[in-house]
Amino acid sequence: MRIILYTGKGGVGKTTVSAATALMAAERGYRTLVISTDPAHRLADAFDRPLGPEPTRIAEHLWGQEINVLEEIQSHWGEVKDYLTVLFATRGVDEVIAEEMAVFPGMEELCSLLQIRLQGEEGRFDCLIVDCAPTGETMRLLSFPDVARWYMEKLFPWERRIVTAMGPIIQPFVPVPLPKDNVYAAIEVLFLRIDGMKEILCDPKRSSIRLVLNPEKMVIKEAQRALTYLNLYGYVTDAVICNRVFPRQLKRGYFAEWSQIQDRYREMIQRGFSPLPIWEIPLFDREVVGLEMLERMGRSLFAERDPLQVWMPGPIQTVRKKGRHYFLRLKLPFLKKGEVLLLKRGDELVVSIGNFRRDLILPRALAELTVKRARLEEGYLVVRFGREGNAKEEKDG
Repeated sequence: MRIILYTGKGGVGKTTVSAATALMAAERGYRTLVISTDPAHRLADAFDRPLGPEPTRIAEHLWGQEINVLEEIQSHWGEVKDYLTVLFATRGVDEVIAEEMAVFPGMEELCSLLQIRLQGEEGRFDCLIVDCAPTGETMRLLSFPDVARWYMEKLFPWERRIVTAMGPIIQPFVPVPLPKDNVYAAIEVLFLRIDGMKEILCDPKRSSIRLVLNPEKMVIKEAQRALTYLNLYGYVTDAVICNRVFPRQLKRGYFAEWSQIQDRYREMIQRGFSPLPIWEIPLFDREVVGLEMLERMGRSLFAERDPLQVWMPGPIQTVRKKGRHYFLRLKLPFLKKGEVLLLKRGDELVVSIGNFRRDLILPRALAELTVKRARLEEGYLVVRFGREGNAKEEKDG
């Protein structure tokens, strides 16, 4: 099953782009499911028809689903939630508030992962289009498998053994109820269900992420940071969609200055995201709601493109540590060797090669380091970072 996740800053149009992509895939004959992982569901609003917690038929080959987090939590987290509710209640927390507190931050992301896995296992659909929550929540979603694996491998076995063995002895001296083994068994089953999701979502043949943005400075910067961390974690971004671009008829009169501002930011998008494909969607003359307007958006976005094609087969940048130094590999195809100019400003790295310029947001591990060297190597720019040190350290790097 092909999986495409759309993310970006809140309000940029992720939901309508996701819905339009799903509609275009369905029109090409793919059995398509579009789901929303955002707690503030808007997918039903985009299609202008109700959607439920189970796949709901929208059109031929097209189904939609809005995950009901409360139902999913009760289904997968029920025993743990019941224990936590009792735990908080024993400390004097109001019962209603205790139930709310028992739903930990990140549970929405976990339920979303479970749905993605479930649909993949059932094999009912050819593709899954995911309308993700805003960027921050999406990063938590994608990092959840790594965090869960670390906890299950490092802490969970010891915690379970100690509490199971010592619980009956120490319970009389502890003012709160200790978890029983059935609670740990429920946690184990839950995390086993999402084990392997990282491999699925990082497989460029199956999954890719597409960033949606508007030609606005704050939106672009957030998308750049998202791209940096997606690459850092091994997820593949295969396209960038620039939504709500002013058409030619708005480039005069009242909107003339706004159009000029957008043009500058469109250049900024080219510098910040090349060599990724960058597709533009115009600002339409009416709200994008309903199948007719979604089809209009979809045809504007994809034209003759296959919406399910993988447009970039791997991450465009990677970071590796070797000895005392970090090496940033940035994919810059079709460039010849020549003078490379680098300018580092805080967490930004500006790369200039001839007429080419790339503005790159650095991960925190590199933001405080110094650029030591840069070279072109088989279609990649390799930049070495390190701390200020002595000559021996420079030679070792």
